[in-house]
Amino acid sequence: MTAIKVFFIIILSTIILAVFAGGAIFVYYAKDAPKLDLSQLESAPSSQYFDASGNVVATMGAENRTLVETDNIPILLVNAVTSIEDHRFFSTRGIDPVRIAGSFLHNLKGDSLNGGSTLDMQLIKLGMFSTSKSDQNLKVKVQEAWLALQLDQKWTKEQIFTAYVNKVNMANGYYGMGTAAKAYYGKSLTELSIAQIALLAGMPQAPSTYNPYTNPSAAQYRRDLVINAMYKYGKITDAQKKEALATPIKSGLQTLTQSVSIPAFADNFLKQAKAQADKLAKVDTATAGVKVYTTLDPNAQQNLYNIVNTDQYVTYPDKNFQVASTLVNVQTGAVVAQIGMRNVPDNTTFGSNYAVQTDRDWGSAMKPLVDYGPAFENGIYTSTSDTVVDGPSSYPDGTPLSNWDNTYLGTLTVKQALDYSRNIPAVKTLIKVGLTDSNNFLQKVGINLSPMVYANAISSHTSNASGGASSVSMASAYAAFANSGVYTKPFYVTKVVFPDGHELDYKPEKTQAMKPSTAYIITNMLKGVVQLPVSVSVGGNAALPGLTALAGKTGTSNYTTEQRNEIDKKIGNVTGMVSPDENFVGYTPQYSMAVWTGYKNMMTPVYGQGIMCATSVFRSMMQVLYPNPSSVADWTAPDTVTDNGSSVSVNNTGSTSNNTTNGQ
Repeated sequence: MTAIKVFFIIILSTIILAVFAGGAIFVYYAKDAPKLDLSQLESAPSSQYFDASGNVVATMGAENRTLVETDNIPILLVNAVTSIEDHRFFSTRGIDPVRIAGSFLHNLKGDSLNGGSTLDMQLIKLGMFSTSKSDQNLKVKVQEAWLALQLDQKWTKEQIFTAYVNKVNMANGYYGMGTAAKAYYGKSLTELSIAQIALLAGMPQAPSTYNPYTNPSAAQYRRDLVINAMYKYGKITDAQKKEALATPIKSGLQTLTQSVSIPAFADNFLKQAKAQADKLAKVDTATAGVKVYTTLDPNAQQNLYNIVNTDQYVTYPDKNFQVASTLVNVQTGAVVAQIGMRNVPDNTTFGSNYAVQTDRDWGSAMKPLVDYGPAFENGIYTSTSDTVVDGPSSYPDGTPLSNWDNTYLGTLTVKQALDYSRNIPAVKTLIKVGLTDSNNFLQKVGINLSPMVYANAISSHTSNASGGASSVSMASAYAAFANSGVYTKPFYVTKVVFPDGHELDYKPEKTQAMKPSTAYIITNMLKGVVQLPVSVSVGGNAALPGLTALAGKTGTSNYTTEQRNEIDKKIGNVTGMVSPDENFVGYTPQYSMAVWTGYKNMMTPVYGQGIMCATSVFRSMMQVLYPNPSSVADWTAPDTVTDNGSSVSVNNTGSTSNNTTNGQ
C-alpha cells in the first residue's frame, strides 16, 4: 500500500471518527436540553398606564418594550440583521452546519463560542438561556442548536425573525428594535435611514458596548461593519453604502429619556391604581403587557404634588411634617389625584401611602357622618334651627364630656353646634341616633367603625384592625353629601386591555346612601364652617374668595392626659390646639377633597401654624381647580327641603334606596 493511500485512509478515518465523536457529543448534550417553550421566546410589551385623557403616564415591567408586528418590519432591517448575524438565515433549518463546525473547532482550541449561532439559536439563547459567559460553552451551544432545529419546525422564518427583533436588548433599559427606534429617533422602524437601521441591527451583540449615547466610537465601528456587510451581500448599492458610512453616528438621536417611567408626582396614585387593576384583571398588571386606563387627572395630580412638596403654596413646620390627601370627582366617584407623603426620596417607587391608611384619627370631621347625617336621615332633627344644649354632660357610662376649650355655649342650633364643632352636642346627637343607626349610615358611605362606641361621635378610632377612616374614604363619603346622597365606592381604574385586545371594564358601585334632603341640609350646615372667621374656626382658612359653593369640616384628634403631659415636657406649655392629627374634608359640586396632616410618630405634635396646614393645602388646591371661582353654580335644594335662607327644613321625609347601581 502506497504512502498516499495510507495518508488518505488516515484522513478519511479521522473525519469519520470526528463525525461519530461529534454526533455522540451532540446526542450526549442534547438529551439534557430543556423542553422547547415557545412562550419564553415571545415577548410581552411593557404595561402602560394611561391618565383619564388617554395619555400614557407610566410604564411598568422589568423591561421597557413596545412590540412590532411582522408587517411593520421593513425589509431594510431584515437585510441589515441577516447580513451581520446570519446571512444564510432563510436557507437553513435552524442551524448552520458550516458555522457550527467552525465554532466547534474554536472550542477545541479553548476559544469562546462566538460566531456560530444562527438567528434561531440566538433567539433560543435570549429566551431560554442567557448571554452570560457561564452559558457560552459547548453544552449550551449544542442544546441551543437542538432547540433551534425544533423551533424551525414550529415557526416560520418570519415568526422567528419578528420574535428576535422584539426580544433583543437595545441598551438604556429598552428592549426590542421597535422600542429603540422610538426611544432613540422618535420614529418607527419603517421611517429610519440605512445608517440608523444599521446602528440598531448591530447593537444586540453587545448592547452596552455599542450604546451610541455612551460609546459613540464603538457604536460607529459596529454600525459600519453592518453597512459593509449589507453591501457585501448585495443589499445596498455602493452609493448607499458611502452615504450611510458618512452619516455622523449621532445623527437623528434624540435626548435620552428614562426608559421605565413611574413618575414621582403620581407614585402614590399609581400604586393604588395598580392594586385595583391587579384585582380586576387577576394578574400582575405590571408584567402582563396590558394597558391600564386610570382616572388620573395629571394636572390636578401635579398641582397637588407641588402644593405638598414645595413651600410655594403652604409653609410647613419642617421637612418631617407629613401630608396625605385624596381628591375625588363628586359626580363619578373617581379618584382623580392622591398624594400619600411629603419629601419622598427620588429613588422610591410605590412608597408609603398615608392617603389610604386608616390608623390616624379624623376627629371632628366624623361629626357629619356619625352624628348629624344620621340624625337628619332618621328624622331626629328636621331643621337646621333645631336646638341642642352645650352644657355639662357625660357619656352613657358616666364618663364626663368636655369641649376642646373646656367651655359651654348653652343652647345652640344644630347648625351652630356643627359649625363651632362642639363635642358635647355631637355626643348628645349620637346618643339620640343610637349606635346601630349611626353605624348603618356610615356603612352606606363606605366607612367601617364597627364595633362603634359613643366616643366615635368625635373620633374615627376603632378597635377593629380593618376599620377606621382614610383620606380616600373620607373624600368619598363627603362626596355623597355633595352629590344628592349618592355614594360611589372610590376607584382608580376604568378598564384593563390585554395584548390580544380583550378588555375588562370596571363598573363603579353606586348607591343612594341617604336622602337628597339629608345631603343638602348637611351641606348647608358645612357651608357655615368655611364662612367663619379664622379667629373663630380654622375652617375659615379653607375658604376661597368668590367660591360660595364650598362646604367642609375640620377634624382635630386629641392626646390623652398622660400623652399631653409628655408632650408638654418636650415643647413646653403651648397655648391653643396641640394634636397628633389635624385634618380637613371639603367639597364643591365637582370635587371632594380630604387632607390629613401630622407626623409619622404621633407623639410629635401639630401646633402653632401647623394647625393651619390642612386647610391651606385644601384652599391652595381649590385655587388651582377654580381660577374663576365666582362662576361655580351652587347646590339646588331638592323638593323635599325648604330653604328660607336663615334655616333649612325637611318638608317631606322622602325615601332612601339601598339598591346598588353600576355605571358612571
